[in-house]
Amino acid sequence: MSDPVARVVLAYSGGLDTSVILKWLQQHYACEVVTFTADLGQGEELEPAREKALRAGVRPDHIFIDDLREEFVRDFVFPMMRANAHYEGLYLLGTSIARPLIAKRQIEIARAVGADAVAHGATGKGNDQVRFELSYYALAPDIKVIAPWREWDLTSRSKLIEFAEAHQIAVAKDKRGEAPFSTDANLLHTSSEGKVLEDPWAEVPDYVYSRTVAPEDAPDAPEIITIDFERGDGVALNGEALSPATLLTRLNELGRKHGIGRLDLVENRFVGMKSRGMYETPGGTIYALAHRGIEQLTLDRGAAHLKDELMPRYAELIYNGFWFAPEREMLQAAIDHSQQKVTGAVRLKLYKGGVYVIGRQSPHSLYSEKVVTFEDDQGAYDQRDAAGFIKLNALRLRLLGRRDR
Repeated sequence: MSDPVARVVLAYSGGLDTSVILKWLQQHYACEVVTFTADLGQGEELEPAREKALRAGVRPDHIFIDDLREEFVRDFVFPMMRANAHYEGLYLLGTSIARPLIAKRQIEIARAVGADAVAHGATGKGNDQVRFELSYYALAPDIKVIAPWREWDLTSRSKLIEFAEAHQIAVAKDKRGEAPFSTDANLLHTSSEGKVLEDPWAEVPDYVYSRTVAPEDAPDAPEIITIDFERGDGVALNGEALSPATLLTRLNELGRKHGIGRLDLVENRFVGMKSRGMYETPGGTIYALAHRGIEQLTLDRGAAHLKDELMPRYAELIYNGFWFAPEREMLQAAIDHSQQKVTGAVRLKLYKGGVYVIGRQSPHSLYSEKVVTFEDDQGAYDQRDAAGFIKLNALRLRLLGRRDR
């Protein structure tokens, strides 16, 4: 017998899975369900989720549909981008970075409505269950967590549909057959995995892509843009000041147009298996390269190289669900300190799936044309100093060489 639950806050999309979960929670736990739907810029109409929740018997004042787009980009995506974070060198962590925000808001709602439990629709095979629950427990150590996919016996799509039909839950026509792949979307990216994507040798079918045109179909002329940064965060596009979410939205439009940001990846899940997914991160791909471009001018070599050493650990923490862990916060403090002078503009060229830095400038630039020039530097750099520098660095090598000769 399950522990008694009086009220639970469910992360609710209004789709088949979470609609079934809503009814199952009402039956299995005999509890009141509060629904929470987050607008993270996934590009879907969210009001139908309200109607579905009402039809399922949820109280109107217990249906939460929150626009979190600005908070998502400002407080989660941008801090991550300051670190230049890529999981396993390639993945821009679009799904991973959204989960702690959803969990944070769920806990806030649970406190506001006096709920004693939270629930999510992640399966027992994936990373999301870990990300949600680590965040829940970090923010509310004593909260009860319900993960229906780990409890119920609805182990197939056909059983979900049977349950839905038995309880008058509407089933979309495209849900009656086996879905060709599953997707997750937000303002940063769209991810697709499963079914037709499970063979890592097979090329991703064209119909899987939803956020980008094929690079070969992109415009034949390149497009030049500029992104302005202040203290490590993007603040303007082509000279126009924009909020974080608006900036990323505009970059997504440019990335879509030019076929930028596609990634076919076989990654190592935290739970131990490898999975193959296709990610589209059009605006994020442009932004990440631009941020690197402004850091090239403004970061000292030691700081830049240390950031690159820390980045894989930082990215892994986000991927594995440890956004609210002290080690991530410690790394974030160091990264944010490094960004104090990361201010300036980056000029980029967008062309047929590619994005290229073609210029950068900053009032805090460490680049000295006078020092680096191949022409007469008028005494800015004494080349004779290099002899002693080389000899000191070669000393241990010479000692080794004499010993081993």
